[in-house]
Amino acid sequence: MNSNGLLSVAQARARILAGVSRVRLAETVALEHASGRTLASDLAAKRTQPPKAMSAMDGYAVRAEDLSQLPVKLKQIGESTAGHGFPGPIGPRETVRIFTGAPVPLGCDTILVQENAREEAGFVEPLAAVASGRNIRAKGVDFTEGDVLLAAGTRLGASNIGLAAAMNFAEVAVIRRPRVAILATGDELVRPGETIGPDQIIATNSYAVAALIEGAGGEPLDLGIAKDELGALETGVSAARAASADLLVTIGGASVGDYDLVKPALAKQGMELNFWKIAMRPGKPVIHGRLGDMIILGLPGNPVAAVVAGIMFLVPLVRALSGDPDAGRDQSEPAILGKALRANDSRQDYMRATLQPVETGLPIATPFDIQDSSLLRVLAQAQCLLVRAPHAPAAAAGDPCRIIRLRF
Repeated sequence: MNSNGLLSVAQARARILAGVSRVRLAETVALEHASGRTLASDLAAKRTQPPKAMSAMDGYAVRAEDLSQLPVKLKQIGESTAGHGFPGPIGPRETVRIFTGAPVPLGCDTILVQENAREEAGFVEPLAAVASGRNIRAKGVDFTEGDVLLAAGTRLGASNIGLAAAMNFAEVAVIRRPRVAILATGDELVRPGETIGPDQIIATNSYAVAALIEGAGGEPLDLGIAKDELGALETGVSAARAASADLLVTIGGASVGDYDLVKPALAKQGMELNFWKIAMRPGKPVIHGRLGDMIILGLPGNPVAAVVAGIMFLVPLVRALSGDPDAGRDQSEPAILGKALRANDSRQDYMRATLQPVETGLPIATPFDIQDSSLLRVLAQAQCLLVRAPHAPAAAAGDPCRIIRLRF
């Protein structure tokens, strides 16, 4: 904790992830719907790949010993194409026309590429010798039946899904998507497209938070907007419990004002509070606790603060609930500061910044002049968050820094 008794970002994230059960429910999904999901069990290959020796080039399947003394003419006795191999073996001074991906006929041990051959009247004249084994993909060179190629805990991307398909899996067992309820709060909020009163604003946070949840592998459930009344908030919490949500994310109402009633409403429902407030900017008023089996994460109401806190805490939490073993991994990377900055105070700062790639070396991160936590246009224009540690000294342009890329 810092001198004000606030948790650091790292401490808060560690405490949030420590509360995630390691036992996760699994479900079976079609492979085409498995992108971004986490494997629940190891996958062992159901077949050998390739199942036979295959040609890696277009040309002629030959015996290397027949090409040891040139010139020579080989009798062409057939062809082998992908999906339609030559049915029999070949003998001395015989050859088979072959194409990429086609099975290598019995008796052949190498492929003469077509550029090094001349075909005439049913015979093929090699123009160059070729060593045994050239241009052939050996049986099982990729993998063999029974090989465990994808381990439980793997987050499936395009290459992994392609591999699972090659292993002959049409379905895979994955960790069930966590069900995440979202409850926005505030009398001032209305949904986009609705009639806006003179003192009201558009509710944006629910949509941004839902996008973060979906991108992290969760299933968002929008519970709407609760008025700044204890009864309305308790109704929203009850709706999340009735929906069997794994996680309830509240937005707004988590500070210390007269109408910041989220914490009291949750406490009245029986929430076990883990912590409240973090030494970060933006995003200080973050709540974490548990209400029975349901995890509680309260995000700030300012739009940028909600997104930044969502990136730092909600995204890793949802990924952990999805079974991702790397959920807590540090996402920051080095960069070069594009402008001078004054010394930081006691809170870890996440400044919205542009990112300029350079031909060699680290990219240049330049923070926007205005960092107000209500400015969505600045957030949308930013390519990264520039991370400044508590009590960081003044820095000059060209100094090293740390950034978190914004990938939404």
